Amino acid sequence: MDGLIKGLVDVALGGGHDRDREEEEQSRDVRSRSSWAEVVSGDQDDDDDQERRHNQWSRQEQSRPQKAVHGGYEENEGCQRHDFTQNNWNREEKKEENNDGWETVGRKPPRRPHKVEKDQWHGYKKPASEQQYSDEVEISSSLEPSDEELADFSRACDKLWELDLNRLRPGKDYEIECGEGKKVYQKEDMAQGNLINWLSEDVFRKPTFSRFCSLLDNYNPNQGCREVVTSEEKQEQAAFIEEICRTAPIKYLHKYLSSKGIVSGSYQDFKRTMTSLWFDLYGRGGTSGSSSAFEHVFVGEIKQSGEQEVSGFHNWLQFYLEEAKGNVDYQGYIFPRRRGQIPDSETQLLTIQFEWNGVLKSVSSTLIGVSPEFEIALYTLCFFLGGEDNHTQLGPYPVNIKCYRQGDRIGSVFPVAEC
Repeated sequence: MDGLIKGLVDVALGGGHDRDREEEEQSRDVRSRSSWAEVVSGDQDDDDDQERRHNQWSRQEQSRPQKAVHGGYEENEGCQRHDFTQNNWNREEKKEENNDGWETVGRKPPRRPHKVEKDQWHGYKKPASEQQYSDEVEISSSLEPSDEELADFSRACDKLWELDLNRLRPGKDYEIECGEGKKVYQKEDMAQGNLINWLSEDVFRKPTFSRFCSLLDNYNPNQGCREVVTSEEKQEQAAFIEEICRTAPIKYLHKYLSSKGIVSGSYQDFKRTMTSLWFDLYGRGGTSGSSSAFEHVFVGEIKQSGEQEVSGFHNWLQFYLEEAKGNVDYQGYIFPRRRGQIPDSETQLLTIQFEWNGVLKSVSSTLIGVSPEFEIALYTLCFFLGGEDNHTQLGPYPVNIKCYRQGDRIGSVFPVAEC
C-alpha cells in the first residue's frame, strides 16, 4: 500500500518523468563511456582489436581495383594508401570531448596530435634554386679528416657523432619513457605509455628536421607496390639533400670520401650522388621501382608475402610522428645482453619492440634524438667503406652498424647496440 501511495504521489508531482529522464541520461552516459572506451581500445592492445583493424585495412586495400597515380605512388589492386592521419585525429578529438569526465585506465590513452609546423612544407616542393636554405657551416680544421680517421673509418664514425651539432638533448628537447624490458620472443605489451612522451615544437623549426619530416608521407608502406615519384617530390628530395649538405656531418663525409677517391671532389657532383643513392627507386618484393634506401631505412615498409612483418623503419622522428597518430604501439625495450645496461630516459640508442599499423616488429634498434644529417652521413660512410658489420663507438655507445647491399644500392642499414 505504501508503494502504491508513493507511486501516485510521484505521478502527481512529475517524479516518474524525472526518473525516466534520469535513466535516459544514465543511458547516454553509458553510451558515451562506451564510445570513449572504443577510442582508447583502438590502440592495438588486444588480439581481437588487432585482427579487426588488420581485416579493415585488408578490405580497404582491396576496395579500389582501378589504377591511379596518387601522391607519389601507383594505386593498383592491393596497393591503396593506408593513411591514419588528421581525419583519425579529428574523430578521436571529438570522441574525447564527450567522455563526461571519465578516466580510462589499463589502456594506452590516444595521443593528442602534436603541433607540427607545416606552413613551409609546401615551399619545399619548389625547384631547389627557388628555396631558402640555412647558412652553410664554414669549412674548418675540424671538418678535415685526420690521418687516424682516414686509416680507421670507425674513428670517422665517432667523429660524425661529435659533429652532430643538431643532436637533441634528452630532458631538454624531448622526453622518453622506456617502460619495462622483455625478451624478443615475448609478446606482452610491457609499456603502458608511448616511447616518446614529449618533443619540443622547436625541433620542427630546425631546417634539416623539417625537410626530413616533409618527405615521410611520400611513400606507400606496402612493400611491392610501385612508387611513382612526382616532379614536386623530386624537388623535395633535392632540396633536402641541399639542406643537409650545408651541415658539418655531410661536409665531413664529402671530405672523407673524396680523400679516398670514392666520390668526386666537386660538391655539386657529390650532391647528385647522394640524391641518387638515397632516393633512386629499385625493386623489392618482386616489383620494380617499389622501394628506395630512404623509404626502407627511414619510413619503413610492410612485407605482404606470407605473414606480414615490418621491414626497415629505423628512424626516431618517423616513430614519434607515427606514434602521435596512433599508428605505432610501443611495447617495451629488449633486454640488453649485458646486465647493468638497462636503458633510461637519457639513453639515445635503444633496442625496442613495437607494432606499426597492427603489424609486429619484434626487434628494432634506433638512435634517439640524432639529426637526419648525422644518420645520412653515418649510413653513407658505412655503405661506401664498411662491410656488413661495422663495429664502432658513437659517443658513449658501442654499436654495430649493420649494412646490407642490394646490388649497388643500400638495401638496409641500421644500428645494433652491442651491450
